[in-house]
Amino acid sequence: MKKAEQTHLNIKGATHPGLTGKVNEDRFKVTSFKPGTKRKNISSLIVVCDGIGGHRAGDVAAQMGVSLITEKIIAGDVRHPVKTIESAVLETSEAIHQASLTDPQQHGMGATVAIAWVIGDRLYTANLGDTRIYLWRKNYLVQLSTDHTWLQEALDAGLISDRMGSQHANAHVIRRYLGSKKPPEPDFRLWFFEKELDVDAIKNQGLRLLPGDILLLCSDGLTDLVADNEIQTVLESTSVEEAPEKLIEMANLRAGHDNITVICAQVPPSGRGVFKWKAKKRLAVGCISTLVVLSLLTTGIILGLRWRNQNLQPDETAQPGVTLTLPQETATQTHASTPTATHSPTFTQGVFTPKPTLTPWPTNIP
Repeated sequence: MKKAEQTHLNIKGATHPGLTGKVNEDRFKVTSFKPGTKRKNISSLIVVCDGIGGHRAGDVAAQMGVSLITEKIIAGDVRHPVKTIESAVLETSEAIHQASLTDPQQHGMGATVAIAWVIGDRLYTANLGDTRIYLWRKNYLVQLSTDHTWLQEALDAGLISDRMGSQHANAHVIRRYLGSKKPPEPDFRLWFFEKELDVDAIKNQGLRLLPGDILLLCSDGLTDLVADNEIQTVLESTSVEEAPEKLIEMANLRAGHDNITVICAQVPPSGRGVFKWKAKKRLAVGCISTLVVLSLLTTGIILGLRWRNQNLQPDETAQPGVTLTLPQETATQTHASTPTATHSPTFTQGVFTPKPTLTPWPTNIP
């Protein structure tokens, strides 16, 4: 692993303890590095943790979460990003659980987590709890992650309505988190198309990001007070550098009763950075091809002149030739959930391939 001199995404993050005097139990970490031995793709990793409210030492658990997960992913196998993330989450959760057993002041501590790992232009995600991951693309905001709360499970099961859910006493009961006694199951469902099943959402891992795309990771201190359509409006009207502070300000104007963390990461609109190495690769192949052609032409001219000047007939014995070959590029969970989106565009169901061709998002809404 080699540290990258700069990230290939434009990333800006901010965190705030809120207005109630509560200790800030949110933590986040952003890291850029070049994984693997060939070190072609720049990799950007974003980890956000929120100490579980009501538990002791939530800030300690959150700090352990962002630090250990980052370290383990960086040291992991970039060829298998989902497995690497899974191992990092499980090992970190166990470390937090063991730490909670050694200190009475930390007994029962835990944290939610959201992870976005961008390798080149491919996105891999995982989450536990209600720390969310969104994708903004071409005027649409889609929640990629699923909340692991009593409320979300009740909504999915049709036991309560969305209108009454936020006021329910169990609305913020977390069902999966780092530090639990039983190893938590990282959620790799990445919701992108409408009406997907769980298996389809998992196959979306490795989603190709496009120039201008914005990833937003945030703790529930934001989403409890700022609606999805309002988040979208800010992303469309504010620069990535200013958006986190703007969203935090909106939450604080509405009482700011919890810690608030917002991270925005944008793929350069021009396509530079995230696609830069590919452009160089194509250029290199083109240069090699040009040099080979020039070399063959030069050889032919020299041999032709030599034969002409010496007035010799070609030898009847065939001379061994050199063939130049350029290298060729090689080209269950049973709980279904529908992603919450600011708009409800109708997407064509995608078919996953190692390099999926995504159906473009619609540009007009009835």
